[in-house]
Amino acid sequence: MSEKKQSGVWEGFKAFLMRGNVVDLAVAVVIGAAFTNIVNSVVKGLVNPLVGAIGTKNLDSYSACIKSPCAGSGDNATGIRLLWGSVLGATLSFVITATVVYFLMVLPMAKYLALQTARQRAKEGTHEVIEVTELEVLKEIRDALVARRGSGHNQD
Repeated sequence: MSEKKQSGVWEGFKAFLMRGNVVDLAVAVVIGAAFTNIVNSVVKGLVNPLVGAIGTKNLDSYSACIKSPCAGSGDNATGIRLLWGSVLGATLSFVITATVVYFLMVLPMAKYLALQTARQRAKEGTHEVIEVTELEVLKEIRDALVARRGSGHNQD
């Protein structure tokens, strides 16, 4: 492989890594991994004890047997067992994660961005927002294309 070709590939790879969306994705993955520990602690420390007040602290132990006899576990298990407790635990983890992410990250960021946009409009003196529907834009594009072609084409 030539030196020039290697240099071009390396430069392209560096450009790919330095694009904003790749860096943002990497940051999101790292934050998500750290956030997983928080959610797992909330489930383990709060949700499981609350469920434990009703039944057992370990949701994984809840199951239903659809083909008897359901005995044993792992490779030695007999029958067909539905482990609905683990599904419930994963669902609770997801709902808790989604709730915390929404209220601690998405909602404050949306309010911050709305405030920034309002400040920028006030600074520019632009208070009026003109709303144009997608249909109106498409009609304008169509009319411009028809006018560009000339009057030889009929307009619907």
